[in-house]
Amino acid sequence: MKYFLQIENAMLFILTAFIYFYHFHFSWVIFLLGILLVDLSQVGYLFNKQSGAVLYNLFHNLVLPALLLSAALLTKKDLLYMTALILFAHVWMDRMLGFGLKYGDSFQHTHLS
Repeated sequence: MKYFLQIENAMLFILTAFIYFYHFHFSWVIFLLGILLVDLSQVGYLFNKQSGAVLYNLFHNLVLPALLLSAALLTKKDLLYMTALILFAHVWMDRMLGFGLKYGDSFQHTHLS
């Protein structure tokens, strides 16, 4: 089951990247920077495990990119499309690599473990 989920998330990552690059023709540089910037949400772990998990999960779930994509569909703003797709891609990439949403007791304790 673990490998099936990784393959599933890899396909979703590829689909999201395809939409980002081939449908919208957005920048590779912004995509790569955005993918990396999302992990700055781990800064909460400098304070404690609980606040780290909350901040990490805020940027690593599917609700935020879904809301941004909904706003993009309503407003037709490229920045919203770009941000939503980058967040979706980051979530799929992390899930493909086996990283999930965090529990407050340990960075390694995720919804996938």
